[in-house]
Amino acid sequence: MTQWTLAARAEKMNPSVIREILKVTEKPGIISLAGGLPSPKTFPIDAFAQACADVLKNNGAAALQYDASEGYGPLRQAIADMLPWEVDPDQVLITTGSQQALDLIGKVLIDNGSRILVETPTYLGALQAFSPMEPTVVSVDSDEEGPVVEDFVRKAGTGADRARFMYLLPNFQNPTGRTMTDARRQALVDKAAELNIPLVEDNPYGDLWFDQAPPKPLTARNPEGVLYMGSFSKVLAPGLRLGYVVAPKNIYPKLLQAKQAADLHTPSFNQRMVAEVMKGGFLDTHVPKIRALYKQQCEAMIAALQKETAGLDVQWSHPAGGMFLWLRLPEGIDSIALLPKAVERNVAFVPGSAFYADHADARTLRLSYVTASEQDIATAIAALAATIREALGHQG
Repeated sequence: MTQWTLAARAEKMNPSVIREILKVTEKPGIISLAGGLPSPKTFPIDAFAQACADVLKNNGAAALQYDASEGYGPLRQAIADMLPWEVDPDQVLITTGSQQALDLIGKVLIDNGSRILVETPTYLGALQAFSPMEPTVVSVDSDEEGPVVEDFVRKAGTGADRARFMYLLPNFQNPTGRTMTDARRQALVDKAAELNIPLVEDNPYGDLWFDQAPPKPLTARNPEGVLYMGSFSKVLAPGLRLGYVVAPKNIYPKLLQAKQAADLHTPSFNQRMVAEVMKGGFLDTHVPKIRALYKQQCEAMIAALQKETAGLDVQWSHPAGGMFLWLRLPEGIDSIALLPKAVERNVAFVPGSAFYADHADARTLRLSYVTASEQDIATAIAALAATIREALGHQG
């Protein structure tokens, strides 16, 4: 048998914890609160059917041909127009999902051993995307308002060890659901500029607010010092694999070159369909429907937790938007050990440890409230609470 010699970076690659858990949820009867999947109820199928027909009828040959690596011009213009600061469409690079944007950023900005900073906890997919570049990932202490600026300063590094960037999700963060306050955003942006440390702002959930839009983006406060990532996965459909990065003009060419080497360009047919769907202010009427649905389901999950965990030392977040709740279990309960017991009761979640770059809190877990029905949420939370009570009983 042929012996294949793997690159050292391949040893750093690990399977997605969430993707592995999703395999478990394929068992009949499992109610999954694990995956960060948008509700299929929100997919505008009729709008895409019409856009598909229009694109093929009006410019089918171009839609099916190779296209510019930067992306489809009218879509880049539409993205520039919808962002709340002045953006030149030449700064917009269309990516194959925002996950590709993370990969490109890692390739362009990280060397072996480079220090990068992340929130505590942070998005698992970012840790996976950066890992093959073999960085030194350093967690910055975070509280309910976001990363603690004083710890950011402590962890920033100096000289050759100065952090290459800090990766952040300011809005309805995955996994915690928290939102950075306006004051914390400004303080962090100001300090990062002072220390000459770039920021990477990932904003897939920012449009999914319940009652009030979040504060203005980090990038709007210092466009030259922040890379901004966005996605159409949560407001249109994830199967399109359509995201984008807005980059300062001095870094954009290198991201473009990395993109060209990766896949030449994001599917032009998908780009043209989204540009067609977005005409006439479609998102202005479509996204509020998603917000209303997710708010209702979030409230259903919190109500179920209040009812079912009464008397238990279970804490949870109260997000103002997005897709996730973050739970902390009673002392002595490890969420990884709890998961198979929960699956036996037909409910699945994501253990929180996967979202930490270091010093994981084994008592944490993430729940998604957007795909299960309100009835299924109530059933699942009751099963989860029963699993916790059983674990506490075994402790005694």
